[in-house]
Amino acid sequence: MTHHEDDTTIERVMETLIENGLDGMGEAVGILYNAAMEIERAKFLGAGRYERSENRIGQSNGFKNKTIKSRVGKIPLKIPQVRGLPEGSVGFYPKSLTKGIRSERALKLALAEMYIHGVSTRRVTNITKELCGIEFSSSDVSRATQLLDDEVKSWRNRQLGNIKYLVLDARYEKIRHGGSVIDCAVLVAIGVAENGKRTVLGTSVALSEAEVHWRSFLMSLLDRGMHGIKMVVSDDHKGLKKALQSTMPSVPWQRCQCHLQRNAQAYVPKVAMKEKVAGDLRRIFTSGDRQEADQGLKNFVEKYGKSAPSLTEWAENNIPEGLTVFQLPVSHQKRMRTSNSIERLNKEIKRRTRVATLFPNEASLLRLVSAILAEISDDWETGKVYLNMETE
Repeated sequence: MTHHEDDTTIERVMETLIENGLDGMGEAVGILYNAAMEIERAKFLGAGRYERSENRIGQSNGFKNKTIKSRVGKIPLKIPQVRGLPEGSVGFYPKSLTKGIRSERALKLALAEMYIHGVSTRRVTNITKELCGIEFSSSDVSRATQLLDDEVKSWRNRQLGNIKYLVLDARYEKIRHGGSVIDCAVLVAIGVAENGKRTVLGTSVALSEAEVHWRSFLMSLLDRGMHGIKMVVSDDHKGLKKALQSTMPSVPWQRCQCHLQRNAQAYVPKVAMKEKVAGDLRRIFTSGDRQEADQGLKNFVEKYGKSAPSLTEWAENNIPEGLTVFQLPVSHQKRMRTSNSIERLNKEIKRRTRVATLFPNEASLLRLVSAILAEISDDWETGKVYLNMETE
């Protein structure tokens, strides 16, 4: 697109806002969106409109009108069409329209369900109207939830493959159940595949983090073809440990070193000692090899044996569980010694679920979480390599 065309687009946006104020936000966004989609089509085809190029792979074929509802109101779009593509090539559809659409729809539906089921307060009703730009009827929600449920269910049940590393964690969200508000466990599994890229393997929602829930979740991953696991990384969930022993008994387990650091502080008898203890534990975890780490633990026990006997007893029983990572190639150890990657994922889930505050049921929670994770997984699988597997 030329500089002149860019200027024309901005002028149209400014004129729309000047004439209509905030009521023109949807139309203004549409103008920018349409310009962006035309640029994307030109890149896809290898040439802009009316441009001759040896790299061109097809032709522009007009536009298809579409109106979407958003937080800024209705956005009128002109979706670029193409024709004459080589046989077997992938068709064109703007990425900007697909990115974020699942989680956006799931969030809107979660709020809408709260409204319809009588869970919402006046504040939630206002959020629904402000966020979605529309009011929902029960039939609207029923149709939309069926479409989205089919989509995210397909993602949760997709076949898995050779997964080298498995990282597990759980978080809690509030739902209504049996007339009460309770905490509901959300289990999440991410993996590093044989190509070195991360992927979100799946998620599950249940009323507790008990062994039976973890065992069922892990079995579902195995039934979907997950294999080749070299190490599992997680925190010290009792139900999870038992489930791992029954489903993957021969797979080494790495206990998250960050959680171990936090757990240790509960056994430090004096506030003045906390920073020093944390530093000594960090040196153990960042040792050059397992032998050095074991010697560091031995020195730690000797150093604090008299001043903090409860700490040293805890360390002898728990710290070795955080040293399993030394079995891996050195280049993999830094990223696989903690479950921080999945904790960052949980923060992204929280960023979206805190808008809804309270879910009307388990299905509503699972729908939103699945939609968020599916989008993140798509980005990971098409993004940069997380670990270089050639160093194995």
